[in-house]
Amino acid sequence: MELHQVKELLTQKLEASALVHATISGPRQKSNDLRRIKLKPILLKDTYAIQLEFQYERIIKHENLRIDEFLGRLDALMEEFRQFLFRFETEEVQFQLSKKMKVSLKTTKQSPLQAELSHNRKKSHLLEDGVVVPFLVRLGVMTEDGQVKRQKYDKFKQINRFLEFVEDSISALPTDRTLRILDFGCGKSYLTFALYHYLSVVKGFDLKVTGLDLKKEVIEECTAIARDLDYTNLEFRVGDVHDYNEDTEVDLMVTLHACDVATDVALARAVDWNASVILSVPCCQKELNRQLDCSPLDVMLQHGLIKEKFASLATDSIRAEILTLVGYETQLLEFIDLEHTPKNVLIRAYKNDRQPTEEKIDRYVAFRDLLHAKPYLAHELSGRLGQISSKLVQ
Repeated sequence: MELHQVKELLTQKLEASALVHATISGPRQKSNDLRRIKLKPILLKDTYAIQLEFQYERIIKHENLRIDEFLGRLDALMEEFRQFLFRFETEEVQFQLSKKMKVSLKTTKQSPLQAELSHNRKKSHLLEDGVVVPFLVRLGVMTEDGQVKRQKYDKFKQINRFLEFVEDSISALPTDRTLRILDFGCGKSYLTFALYHYLSVVKGFDLKVTGLDLKKEVIEECTAIARDLDYTNLEFRVGDVHDYNEDTEVDLMVTLHACDVATDVALARAVDWNASVILSVPCCQKELNRQLDCSPLDVMLQHGLIKEKFASLATDSIRAEILTLVGYETQLLEFIDLEHTPKNVLIRAYKNDRQPTEEKIDRYVAFRDLLHAKPYLAHELSGRLGQISSKLVQ
């Protein structure tokens, strides 16, 4: 399809008020601070419009446009970005633009989905209560007729929150080959099954997913469920990410609740595998707690509870900064964690291969040295960090 035909298709769909949501990503200029733009339809004084959420490296801005105003900006957006994903009511349109503006287009029919335009609306989920989802039934979250069990509703919300992060990450994944996904420390695999169902069954991606865990009995149970559901490209293995060496590249690396430095090992392996996307929920950040030595912070650190919380936040901040230094756009986001606190941190990282500035390097080194920290992730990635700057190697 030619570019002008793509524009005509988008114009037709947008003028018909068929948009559910969209993502524009892949800035052409590496120096561009604007990483992506999220779109959603809204009502402004009973007028249909589109809200643009501009996601910069450190801040988010919003702007509301009428349909004609947005279409007037479309050419400029195509000059600035390469990847476009539009979810309409019954169809998904995904396309990439080359340097010479050649179009690579993929359209897929979707189950009918209508946008919620009201600002005060009931929370909608990617997996809906009342709609049968086989893996949720098998895992005991839903009844046979698709009703979420009352005692499992928190788990249902957690699964949907995770899938929101996955949905936001789709535009950062390759589209020209089978997706390779690895879930380290998958446990009972609620989220592993959700990931496979959403990307394979709902979105129609060609993929292969492997869940790794050290508990043999859990892996055997998950394997049986995957077989019964005919999830042919989902496998579970007993194993440790330290020893797993069957892949040289992974597109999406997931690690949830890996304890203490096990998270750092998983993050380092993801970087070594050139993962396009990393989704990690850390757990039990104890390493820095043992290392902290900073007298200006003694007013805080003299209290064990505060020291533990500070060490946890500082650990994840250091992890995010190290990932940024080795070529990832990294964000720390709020996630629902049922096992520890009502809210927890998710590290989301997108590979962009950007070289850090000297200012970024110095900022990280100053923070690290202030706390007398010796981050395990820095140790695991010492080779890469040393190639960037000798300051990064302790």
